[in-house]
Amino acid sequence: MSTQDDGPPPDPMAEREAARYEFPVPSREAVLAFLAEHGRPLAFEAIAEGLGVQGERDREAFARRLRAMERDGQLYRNRRGLYGLLEKMHLVRGRVTGHADGYGFLVPDEGGEDLFLPPREMRRVLHGDRVLARKAGVDARGRPIGAIVEVLERGRTNVVGRYVSADSMGFVAPSDKRIAQNIAIPAGAEAGARDGQIVVAEIVHPPTWRTGPVGRVVEILGDPMAPGIEIEVAIRAHDIPHRWPDAVLEEAGRFPTEVPRDALAGREDLRTLPLVTIDGEDARDFDDAVYAERHGRGWRLVVAIADVAHYVRPGSALDREAYARGNSVYFPQRVIPMLPEVLSNVLCSLNPEVDRLCMACEMYIGPRGEIRKYRFFEGVMRSAARLTYDKVAAILVRRDAALRRQYRALVPMLEELYALYKVLHAARLRRGAVDFELPETRIEFDENRKIRRIVPLERNDAHRLIEECMLAANVSAAELLRAHQMPAPFRVHEGPTEEKLAELREFLFELGLNLGGGDAPEARHYARLLEAVAQRPDARLIQTVLLRSLKQALYSPDNIGHFALGYEHYTHFTSPIRRYPDLVVHRAIKDILHGRRPAVSLEAARAIGAHCSLTERRADEATREVIRWLKTEYMQDRVGEEFDGIISGVTSFGVFVELNEVFVDGLVYITALGDDYFHFDPGKHRLIGERTRRVFRLGDPMRVRVVRVDLEEARIDFDLAGDPGRTGGGRANLRRRSSRQSRTSHPATRRRRS
Repeated sequence: MSTQDDGPPPDPMAEREAARYEFPVPSREAVLAFLAEHGRPLAFEAIAEGLGVQGERDREAFARRLRAMERDGQLYRNRRGLYGLLEKMHLVRGRVTGHADGYGFLVPDEGGEDLFLPPREMRRVLHGDRVLARKAGVDARGRPIGAIVEVLERGRTNVVGRYVSADSMGFVAPSDKRIAQNIAIPAGAEAGARDGQIVVAEIVHPPTWRTGPVGRVVEILGDPMAPGIEIEVAIRAHDIPHRWPDAVLEEAGRFPTEVPRDALAGREDLRTLPLVTIDGEDARDFDDAVYAERHGRGWRLVVAIADVAHYVRPGSALDREAYARGNSVYFPQRVIPMLPEVLSNVLCSLNPEVDRLCMACEMYIGPRGEIRKYRFFEGVMRSAARLTYDKVAAILVRRDAALRRQYRALVPMLEELYALYKVLHAARLRRGAVDFELPETRIEFDENRKIRRIVPLERNDAHRLIEECMLAANVSAAELLRAHQMPAPFRVHEGPTEEKLAELREFLFELGLNLGGGDAPEARHYARLLEAVAQRPDARLIQTVLLRSLKQALYSPDNIGHFALGYEHYTHFTSPIRRYPDLVVHRAIKDILHGRRPAVSLEAARAIGAHCSLTERRADEATREVIRWLKTEYMQDRVGEEFDGIISGVTSFGVFVELNEVFVDGLVYITALGDDYFHFDPGKHRLIGERTRRVFRLGDPMRVRVVRVDLEEARIDFDLAGDPGRTGGGRANLRRRSSRQSRTSHPATRRRRS
């Protein structure tokens, strides 16, 4: 144990603190180590003296550090004013996840088991708040109960919902049902909102033990059925930045509309190379272009990416806003871009026949699809054509004569791209990458922005061609970063956990199947199983269960590889217009090219990865909610109709069914499945009748009738077809209990982002 005579213990982060601050004080790590060494809570004076903090200025700075550590949940200050370590005080910090029925859970920051928060504990917090809690026993179901000790951070200041007027005080019923408390709106604070309108309320007084939240209306979004209202609600419910700050607009307004000549200095000239963009019909920002030619027995492939990093500099207003957004968000018929239009659709969009700055990856690929050599460089290019997936597929696969004449100058190059794609795809199969080809849909609207129809989204060879080119460039970028040990956000994907793997093997055993690889299966084992069951009638069921056994891909500087793609090293390089991690990767590559020290530390790269993983999930959740609302609106006039579908999810309260013809899903409640007691078997993804032994299993076909459409809850209820006696009666209590689960926990399949 250190004493005053020995002097303060050495600070392991002293060099870092000295680089950051003009007047450095002991680091957070030093404070935690000091308290751990002493083994008991200590007063400010004792900590400051023990760490050698002297002088009024330093003591004030050190007091601010301890308050910040307390605010961040690294320390806890008890009623006697003593600072202690959370783990020694048996305290857990984490974020609150609410439930429509008033209870919630505390999800610990450091991982571990969630704490159940009874309704009485949820009275003083809202969904998204960060709190300190202690374990306070277990409930009847064996779940650890949490008791909130302190609110560290309020998760939201604004809430979107429906305004309801009352005699002397109105209230806002939140659209996010995870917020179970209404927001009281005092008279005069409604800002002209009318009963039933969708509004945004600012929380003026957060909830306490004795009083609920109080707020004021700060924005009126409109009537519940107004066109586009569902997107406005989702944007605000998920706190998606959607307005450009003045500083960003001012900065963006200073850019010229064309690339200036002085920007070309030191760049390789690719303007004579017939690079082309290949995107969807409705794409507006073109951030990647490709070119291929024969080179010996292999190919030379050039992937050119818009040089966003040239325009968006670290620390600028544009950079700060791009980081806050994390990524562009793509709603049906509307995009919330990461960058202003002057960049995303003009200067950084590889439009045809105009000069554009680019970051290029040149790869030499062998006859078996192996990347033998690569290099990155800054360039200038002119896109030779803006092509679409459908056109390229027509040229290469259907060999459309008219299109081949129209693009005769590019056809030879496109043919080489197609030949290269086949080689790269074959290498992908040999590598054993998992390819989950799950159904996706596109919503087509009429002139009033109402859904005309929902159609399957079909991927053709042109989609796959571009995908393979982007994968090759991303892998090359990851190899370059790894070789130079650059801190950067890799795109990582872990394999199944031990628990998930055990559940998966139990499920497969019931079907007479086996997943290879023992305790550590690889992507190739998943791929072989998918290939083996491709012709089985339950192939979709098996594919769905395999997909759910895997974690979600995320961004991290800890380069653990990408399980599903079968890569040891992988990152995102190809979309800096719409993904912030790609922009950071571009900057790291530029640092390598110019021989500079890394501009981003490992700690900063970790923070960027965590933040951008969150913004990606935020975008996914928001777009899913909008699509679900639109599909619910589409089904309003279909009550009473019957459809064939497939069970896309099984829960303890019923089964979700996705309709074959319209690609809409809804819930058949457990009470509508028959006169029996049905028991949920999560490991086998099924409900089984106690008396009849009737089984409803994930992937089973089912014919249903639409019995109820609730637009406010974005929920569709089905009954079994051919059972006219069941019209949804007697299920009100079950609906109330599971309504939010049916909206937020729907396990319907979807393509995982790579």
